[in-house]
Amino acid sequence: MQVAIITGASRGLGLALARQLAARGWGLVLDARGADALRSVDLELAPLTSVVAIAGDITDPEHRAALVWAAERLGGVDAIVNNASHLGPSPQPSLADYPLDELRRVYEVNVIAPLALVQQALPALQPGARIIDITSDAAVEPYEGWGGYGSSKAALEQLTAILGAEHPDLRVYRVDPGDMRTQMHQEAYPGEDISDRPLPDVAVPGLLDLLEGDLPSGRYQAQSMIKEVVS
Repeated sequence: MQVAIITGASRGLGLALARQLAARGWGLVLDARGADALRSVDLELAPLTSVVAIAGDITDPEHRAALVWAAERLGGVDAIVNNASHLGPSPQPSLADYPLDELRRVYEVNVIAPLALVQQALPALQPGARIIDITSDAAVEPYEGWGGYGSSKAALEQLTAILGAEHPDLRVYRVDPGDMRTQMHQEAYPGEDISDRPLPDVAVPGLLDLLEGDLPSGRYQAQSMIKEVVS
């Protein structure tokens, strides 16, 4: 049984991916901040596969250690999907007005925590393990108002690229899932109708290709599965 740690798994893309992996027989270690929502996911997926659901803050070292320990108990870590993200203030402020305490929190969740989880898990990674860091087009496009979130994802992308260069024995992916109808996307555009965006399920086939195929490390767009060459 292959085992994946998925952060931010109680809703959106994390939940959509967890459902598909459970149906394919993967063992799952799932993280989210909301205990009630995560418990519901546990109850839904436990009849399909081995699930360990641990609610907590991904910036907490003890919580990260608990996730890795649970995966080791299931047999080791075949994949880490760093999906949990923090948008920051809503509506999104310009950089000139961005609260620096909030910016630090954005970077703690979106940059430091994913790397810290990988560092914690490295001794438990199975040969050829996959690491997927969920990023955004805001990491490469200078959208007004997205300076906090976008710059954090840009930092995550560079960390991920260097991690792949330093660990050629692993598959290390930075993945832009594309526009989706999620709670975070709605919070980024308060009051707007985002019903024209596709549900997160549209990005899952691309993630499954990365988790179960043999694609090289790099940057991918999940909805089109085009590897982007970044100079």
